[in-house]
Amino acid sequence: MEEEGERSRKNCQLCVAAFVVFQAIIILVFALTFMRIRNPKVRFGTIDTQSFQTAAPTGASPASFDMRFIAKVTVKNTNFGHYKFDNSTMKFLYDGVEVGQAIIPEARARARSTKKLNVTVALKSNGLPNTAMLGTELRSNVLTLNSQAKVTGKVELMKVMKRKKSAEMECTLVFNVQNKTVQELKCK
Repeated sequence: MEEEGERSRKNCQLCVAAFVVFQAIIILVFALTFMRIRNPKVRFGTIDTQSFQTAAPTGASPASFDMRFIAKVTVKNTNFGHYKFDNSTMKFLYDGVEVGQAIIPEARARARSTKKLNVTVALKSNGLPNTAMLGTELRSNVLTLNSQAKVTGKVELMKVMKRKKSAEMECTLVFNVQNKTVQELKCK
């Protein structure tokens, strides 16, 4: 009889040990898949041109542009927790010189979803030191701009874990001057 009680006790201990190992494996798989926090992605969606004026160089006046558009900026959150980000500045450059800025407003992207924001952008070529290259581009009906943005915020998992993450964007926009539309948009 004692042997039978000892055997059932060993079986019970073996079952408890197997259950603990099984639970540890489940927790490990859960931690490696769901708890891994990745950087969100920020990109341009569509661009709707509101106004677009250009001036080719003449004898006394240099080449210039003045434009206003609404850009749909998307922040894609691939994490299993929401991503709350702060106000950010998006810079627009022509030949390395800043020609304008836009504010990406603070918002929250839900878990595994994309937040779409409309950002109003106004650009002017007033501060360009050398407009010779701009004049050449405008005569060929093309305007090439670069855009940079960095969105910083926190990913919150299950209201317990909070991690700071940032998303960066570098895009090249090629505008068709004649049609006043975006001809090409490449983002990294």
